[in-house]
Amino acid sequence: MKESFFRIAGHDICLRHEADEGADMLDWLPSFEPFATERPRGALLLTLTILETLHPDRKKQLIRNFDTGNGETAVSLLPDGGYEFIIHNVYGRPCCLLTTNDTFSDCRCALKGDWTMRSFGLNNALMLVYAFASSNFKTVLIHASCIAKDAVGYPFIAESGTGKSTHTALWMKHIEGAELLNDDNPIIRIMDDGLPYIFGSPWSGKTPCYRNRHAPLGAVTRIARATVNSIEKHGPVEAFATLLPACSTMKWDATVYGHLCDTISMIIETTPVYTLHCRPDEEAARLSCETITRRKQVP
Repeated sequence: MKESFFRIAGHDICLRHEADEGADMLDWLPSFEPFATERPRGALLLTLTILETLHPDRKKQLIRNFDTGNGETAVSLLPDGGYEFIIHNVYGRPCCLLTTNDTFSDCRCALKGDWTMRSFGLNNALMLVYAFASSNFKTVLIHASCIAKDAVGYPFIAESGTGKSTHTALWMKHIEGAELLNDDNPIIRIMDDGLPYIFGSPWSGKTPCYRNRHAPLGAVTRIARATVNSIEKHGPVEAFATLLPACSTMKWDATVYGHLCDTISMIIETTPVYTLHCRPDEEAARLSCETITRRKQVP
């Protein structure tokens, strides 16, 4: 077995694979190159082993099929308390069989299809197990487009197609010093100082923005389409309800979901959460910038 190591938001993961002497996992995972690292000295968050001989478990219990936005994934509970995922691509073809233990620290997968299918399946398998394993460590993967400005991170959340990327593009066009940190799946982690930081990740949707950088979290803003630009700051209950749907989790797993809720509670204790009702124009970008880049206020 060959081993490749990656450090994502400060968590180390190992990818083990049977391969020819010259094979390189970065051929399948080019977005992971900025996150490659040497063998870590400390504990690993998770290990994922690629095993072509892996087969579906006949005693599994189907929990549900869910649409990830890039295809459908079937998730089942295994007899030992772990999980099985069958990941399909956008054309409905199965490209990855993934099994995990109950903490997602020990995972195995089998890949199918051509290079594109295998790369897609492996990327999605790693994103799933990373999101669920890291939830035990005050870490959440969120669906957002994130701007960095003056060394502070500002993620914008919304349902797909609402205009997150459009709004961050307006920041980069009209707001001096604004740059993209990640366009689809940045990571928020509560660090040892008790404060939330936002990290780039190897997962950035259709925009190739794979930056191994992080910044203090300045604010979280939900985008809502409107005919008039306005912005409102939420109280704690509304802030929690606004942030929760943007986070990757499994509501049917009490441990994962409980850790996520605890982390969100810690985030909103120190970070303001807003909803921006907006048009896709310069005025909206300037309004949100002037509001959310003020020094942090406790909600």
